[in-house]
Amino acid sequence: MPAAKAVVDVVELHKDYLLGKDVVVHALRGVTLCVGKGELVAIMGPSGSGKSTFMNLIGCLDRPTNGTYELDGVDVIHLSPNELADLRNQKIGFIFQGYNLLPRMDALENVMLPMVYGGVPSDVRRKRGLEGLRMVGLSDRAHHRPNELSGGQQQRVAIARALVNSPSLILADEPTGNVDSRASVEIMAILQQLNRAGATIVLVTHEPDIATYCSRLVAFRDGLVISDRVQAAASASATLKAWPSETEAAA
Repeated sequence: MPAAKAVVDVVELHKDYLLGKDVVVHALRGVTLCVGKGELVAIMGPSGSGKSTFMNLIGCLDRPTNGTYELDGVDVIHLSPNELADLRNQKIGFIFQGYNLLPRMDALENVMLPMVYGGVPSDVRRKRGLEGLRMVGLSDRAHHRPNELSGGQQQRVAIARALVNSPSLILADEPTGNVDSRASVEIMAILQQLNRAGATIVLVTHEPDIATYCSRLVAFRDGLVISDRVQAAASASATLKAWPSETEAAA
């Protein structure tokens, strides 16, 4: 267990799915894992390894078959559906591979959406939303709709949206999966910056180079954690500084 206070604390987590009448799929087979406050953790593993199931469970989007889970000190297992929804809104920020932005809303409106569900007053929503966009470098795109933004910009809007309720945990599911290499590093630079400011982040990635920007790497296989190691994280900002300009790349 990390020395810091545990934000995610799961013990012997199991998840079974019934396919048809007789086939049981053991997606998780007894996972025990803690994520301390302020960690930046990459989850890796092949398709079917259980990493997405694990993310769904710690994101309170699904319930385990067996095991215990505490999120920031709250026992999640026995909460009602309404209590789980409230907990998700208050304590978890989600970043998805497909951005999940509403096309008819501009960037600011998308960022403010979690606060609408949380009953935050409109003037506070706007202030927090603009601050979130500023943090991800999109102050000048506040009133652009998703189809007017690049993939990297859309993902930055999604990151701002994940931040506005000051969650205890940010979950990022393949956050660089739909953007080019430079935008991927830009996104990781933002996540590293947020992490240095105290954010606890768990991300799933299938890209080893993206995992190098995280300070801890957890590997899944066959529903189990097969390795869990701390590493010296590469600096995404340093990578960007060393990146050739468009003129140099074309030369």
